[in-house]
Amino acid sequence: MIDVRIGLVGGGFPAVRRCLEAALAEGVPGLDHVELVDVPHAAPEPVDVLSPLGSTIDGALMDACGARFVQQFGVGVSGVDLDAATERGIPVANVPGGDSGNATAVAELAMLLLLAVLRRFEEARANVAEKAVGSPMGTMLRGRTVAVLGTGDIGVEVARRLAAFGVHVVGIGRRGADAYPDAAAVVGTLRRADELPAALDGVDDLVVACPLTEATRGIVGDAALAALRPGGHLVNIARGPVVDRDALLAALRSGRLAGAGLDVTWTEPIDPHDDLLAENVVVTPHVGGITEESYAGMARGFVANVGRWARGEEIAHRVC
Repeated sequence: MIDVRIGLVGGGFPAVRRCLEAALAEGVPGLDHVELVDVPHAAPEPVDVLSPLGSTIDGALMDACGARFVQQFGVGVSGVDLDAATERGIPVANVPGGDSGNATAVAELAMLLLLAVLRRFEEARANVAEKAVGSPMGTMLRGRTVAVLGTGDIGVEVARRLAAFGVHVVGIGRRGADAYPDAAAVVGTLRRADELPAALDGVDDLVVACPLTEATRGIVGDAALAALRPGGHLVNIARGPVVDRDALLAALRSGRLAGAGLDVTWTEPIDPHDDLLAENVVVTPHVGGITEESYAGMARGFVANVGRWARGEEIAHRVC
């Protein structure tokens, strides 16, 4: 008999439990019983598997719970102390966006945010309340040059959608063009992220779709934003700290940057009185991957991988 206790850490993303319960109801080969429990940092309890839901998993929590596996519900693992997991021999895995539908969902939201700032959607909504007709004046997406920072599953899906709007797409990644065959098929130009300002030469708008790592933390700063053409826009669907908040606010206030669309922020939830919200900024509450379809796909991938781990099989999509 194989019983598994899965501990969900943090109170964010409330639909995760429902989708996991639905996936578990379909059965997991070789497992007799799987239990989902909430694990507060203040009073952790023994579990076999940990998963962060808008919270962090550090070495102390791993020790307190006796966890032997960390499975992320989704792609990003910035909430997991990977060094601590490696020291303890605890494997960490995720669910890639291309497999689950998450990449498609996030890419669709990126388009919503980019179009919203180009067409000054928040101002247009305010004008409805004021019974003002015929303003604000917006900007078309067709004919613009848009860079996508991050050429993984999400970046490729964003590029596909941008191309359909008649955009010249610049893909920016860490390695050479040969390393990104999927991206090369859908972008007009591939550039390296080593010198981001140089890679943004001639670019109007930037969509940030890369993971948060020590190498990418704050990579979109003053120099990168200044490299965009005047009147450009920023969309961040990655993680808040990839973008330097102060640099973004300064670029918006100066008028050099015309607007920003953010699905992720530096503190979540964002303070509704944050100075950024006084600018042409559209914010959504980290809902890029939150659709019924993508959540169902992520839940199936999550449950299947827990089953592999419990049966002693090779873990898929292992991060460390």
